[in-house]
Amino acid sequence: MSETQYRVAVIVGSNRQGRFAPTISDWFLRTARGRDDLDLDVVDLADHPLPHLGDTPTPEQAELLAALSLRLAAADAFVVITPEYNHSFPAVLKNAIDWHRAEWQAKPVGFVSYGGLGGGLRAVEQLRLVFAELHAVTVRDTVSFHGAWAVFGDDGEPVDPAVPNGAAKGMLDQLTWWARALRDARTARPYGV
Repeated sequence: MSETQYRVAVIVGSNRQGRFAPTISDWFLRTARGRDDLDLDVVDLADHPLPHLGDTPTPEQAELLAALSLRLAAADAFVVITPEYNHSFPAVLKNAIDWHRAEWQAKPVGFVSYGGLGGGLRAVEQLRLVFAELHAVTVRDTVSFHGAWAVFGDDGEPVDPAVPNGAAKGMLDQLTWWARALRDARTARPYGV
C-alpha cells in the first residue's frame, strides 16, 4: 500500500436472513474499487458471529474477535453500510462497535445507508453519536437509498445511478481527506484520550 492509498474497512452492518445488504455493499464496492487511492477490506458482520458484549467468548469467538480487531486497527478509515430498523441501526453493528475502542479513535467514518422513506438516515444520525463517543470523526456527506428495494434493478445496479454515484464520490473524497489528515496527525503524535 502506498503513502497515497488508504486502507478502508467497509463494514456491512446487517446479518439478517434475506437481508438487502449484499445488493448495497456489492454496488458500493464496485463504485469504490474504481478509485486508486483506496485499499478496501470488507468486514461483513454476518461472517463474524461475535458474542454479546460482556459474555465470555468461546475459543472460536475469541479467534474471530482478535482477527476483527487487527483488521479494524489496520484501517485508516471506515465505511459503515447500515440498514435502518425501527428508526435505528442493527444490534449486530452496535455489538461489533462496542467490542472495540482504540481501533476507532482518530479515524474517519463514512456511511452508506438504506431503508424505507428515511433511507437509513436516522440510523446514521444515531451512529454519529456513538462514533463521537469513541473519538472517531464522521464525515458530513453520506450515501442513502430511500425505498432501496425499488431503487435497484434486477442487475443489482441503481436504476438512476447518477445520484448515488455522485454521493459516493463526495463521501469518499471527504473520507480520504480526513484519512490523510488523521493518519499524518497520528504519525506525528499518537492519539491519546
